[in-house]
Amino acid sequence: MALLRERPAAPPRSGPAATRRRHGLALAVLGVALAWSVHRLLPAVPVLTASVVLGVLAAHLPRLRATVRTAARPGLSYAGRRLMRAGIVLLGLQLGLDDVRRLGWATVAMVLVVVTATLLGTWWLGRRLGLPGDQPLLVATGYAVCGASAIGAVSEATDSDERDAATAVALVTLCGTLAIAVLPLLQGPLGLGDAQFGRWVGASVHDVGQVVATAQTAGGPALGEAVLVKLIRVALLAPLVAVVALSVRRRRRSGKAGGHEAGRKRVPLVPLFVVGFLAAVALRSTGLVPAQVLEAARTAQELLLAAALFGLGSAVDLPSLARTGGRVAVLGLSAWLVVAGVSYAGVLLVAG
Repeated sequence: MALLRERPAAPPRSGPAATRRRHGLALAVLGVALAWSVHRLLPAVPVLTASVVLGVLAAHLPRLRATVRTAARPGLSYAGRRLMRAGIVLLGLQLGLDDVRRLGWATVAMVLVVVTATLLGTWWLGRRLGLPGDQPLLVATGYAVCGASAIGAVSEATDSDERDAATAVALVTLCGTLAIAVLPLLQGPLGLGDAQFGRWVGASVHDVGQVVATAQTAGGPALGEAVLVKLIRVALLAPLVAVVALSVRRRRRSGKAGGHEAGRKRVPLVPLFVVGFLAAVALRSTGLVPAQVLEAARTAQELLLAAALFGLGSAVDLPSLARTGGRVAVLGLSAWLVVAGVSYAGVLLVAG
């Protein structure tokens, strides 16, 4: 009996770590419910935008700050990574190959140019400004492709620090939210018809929810064009993640990153969730998925991404962000001008 008493027990599945994860996930669910309520009261505020903002607030409210940073942190980090992957997979069900053909290859080429110019230009400027860690790359992918979803995917491929991802999400979300108010005011002065305006919004605004909120001000035709162009950008997420993963793998193999990098886990060339995203696109392209299933998947995708963005928002440390605030603001404004300017030129060129 004494030996039995002295034998160490196996750690229970519902131990402290599991409890902290449940606390964090419960807090993320509460954040999504609040974000959904904000969207219902203020339809111009997308659910994903509200989720990020509420996550940042939760991390800095006196009564919640300690819980967010300690007891609930494992669950919030889990939401920011694992739920983000699931949401990205479901995002693939929004895009079919017929949508690409409907837009025309000239528009597809325009989107490729916009994404490439924004990605390389923002990354180069972020490096020149001396932003730490993977922030330049993450901000660049967020502006170029699909906002917070792209940041989450690339941060997985690079195994980036959670704080770098959170900073990039906060910046991209702020600029995308400003676009909702600013871009509709520019439609008339820039001489854009409704369809042209929709394509400009789809090529230059970050998250899908922000695209919808911005384009709907010009009516149904603008909204349809905006969503299609935006989904073409989303489709570029898979090759982008593959290229980034290949670059990271080569860097670690060469040993240039030092001993710490060499000891880190091997980065898959195409992460499993990106394969799932491509499979979802292929499934949607067959035309066999019922409309009800697509609508349910769209709702689930938004809820999963909202929970993930609440988790990422809760990792934002405003004092740390303030220390690099000037450089981050310069990068955000410059990237916004690049993506808006290049996409505007592209829309006019394609229309001409």
